[in-house]
Amino acid sequence: MASLRPTLVRLAQSITTRPLNLQETSATLLPPLPLYRRLLRAHRFLPVEMRSLGDDYIKAEFRRHKEVDNPVYIIGFLSQWKRYLDELPAPLEAEKFTGRRLDPTVFEKLSKEQLGQLYELMHATKDVWKPVEQLAQDAAARKEDGSKS
Repeated sequence: MASLRPTLVRLAQSITTRPLNLQETSATLLPPLPLYRRLLRAHRFLPVEMRSLGDDYIKAEFRRHKEVDNPVYIIGFLSQWKRYLDELPAPLEAEKFTGRRLDPTVFEKLSKEQLGQLYELMHATKDVWKPVEQLAQDAAARKEDGSKS
């Protein structure tokens, strides 16, 4: 667990260019449990693959931060999840939702450990987002290679 410490400290930092305004933030924050529920409900409208990945990630993150007692860290955590919730597409737009590019300012603030995790995630999800036709072609090519050997 000691190796995660620098990552947790970095995650507690604001990822925006402007400083965190606690009065403004606390007015828009939701308590943890209602925020958690709204996040999972918002994911219902995403494609199945995105929903599964997102739900698992949300559940794991909220479990990891269950025992945190630092108020500034809690506000940062909740405000970033609220921002994510606000950026999710409306139900009618969700079917066409394909994700977003990572903001360069956020990318620059990632630690080496976080960059490694992002790289692993990229490779783990590489085949998930291919069009069905491309997946069928890849499967046929693997079958053909298997029958040749």
